[in-house]
Amino acid sequence: MSKEIKTAILVIAALLLLIFGYNYLKGNNLLDKSKILYAKYDNVEGLAPSSQVTINGLPVGRVLSIDFADSSGKLVVKFVVEKDFEFSNQSLARVYGGGLIGGKSLAIVPTYEKGQNAKTGDTLPGEMGEGIMELVNERLTPLQNQVEKVIGDTDSLLVNVNSVLDRDTRANLRDAIANFTTASKELKGISGSVNALLSENQVKLDRTIANLDKMSGNFATLSDSLSQIQMGTMVADLEKTIADFQEISNKLNSPEGTVGKLLNDEQLYLNLDRTANQMGDLLQDMKLNPKRYVHFSLFGKKPGAYTPPKDSLQ
Repeated sequence: MSKEIKTAILVIAALLLLIFGYNYLKGNNLLDKSKILYAKYDNVEGLAPSSQVTINGLPVGRVLSIDFADSSGKLVVKFVVEKDFEFSNQSLARVYGGGLIGGKSLAIVPTYEKGQNAKTGDTLPGEMGEGIMELVNERLTPLQNQVEKVIGDTDSLLVNVNSVLDRDTRANLRDAIANFTTASKELKGISGSVNALLSENQVKLDRTIANLDKMSGNFATLSDSLSQIQMGTMVADLEKTIADFQEISNKLNSPEGTVGKLLNDEQLYLNLDRTANQMGDLLQDMKLNPKRYVHFSLFGKKPGAYTPPKDSLQ
């Protein structure tokens, strides 16, 4: 290698070292791939320099400074992203978090649009997210309203209870509680008596249950036997018997048969009634005047003519 080439290399190295040193002194590290970005907000309460900058929960940088952007009072936040991660310059820079003792962080919600990668000096759109306190207040406000309503209702209930529970009512309640205690003790005694009775009659109860089980088996056998009966034939015979009775009834009601004439001929009924009356009179006369109908002589003497008594039937 000639001296000229060595001299050229040394000059180029010196120039590069000079450029690198100058940028380093200005705070720009040429070998550093981090990006300095900005975001504007109306209010950044809780966010402070050195707060974390995250992407999807992973710390990737920190907040460098917070200052006024203009005379309108808007704030500009300067932050650095130290990770070599590409995202669009339209990604959101969202202030989030905030615990009970304060402190918030800056989260980048990345979007990916080709040709619009964020680079040093870009300003990302800012957004304020809800912190813990905001979420707690949002959740507790309805609960507070409900608690206040319950307290008001409870107070009204207590006032009404106090107005109802006068001295006599309280005395009645004490008596009722005492009676309930007595009844509970008596019920406990009855329960003990029932348990003792069951223990003493356990053998009988077992025998009764066994008999019931046997009876159930007999009923099952009877049911099986009944299911084997030819119910169709029985029903047919029953229908035939009913039909025969119906035919007999029709014949009895018909005036053409002998029995029907006896049952339906009114003149025959009157004649039979008259005959029965005459037979009754005849039997009465035979009982009162036997000589009129029967003549008996021991020696064969011819009886004389019958002379009816004055009070006899003619």
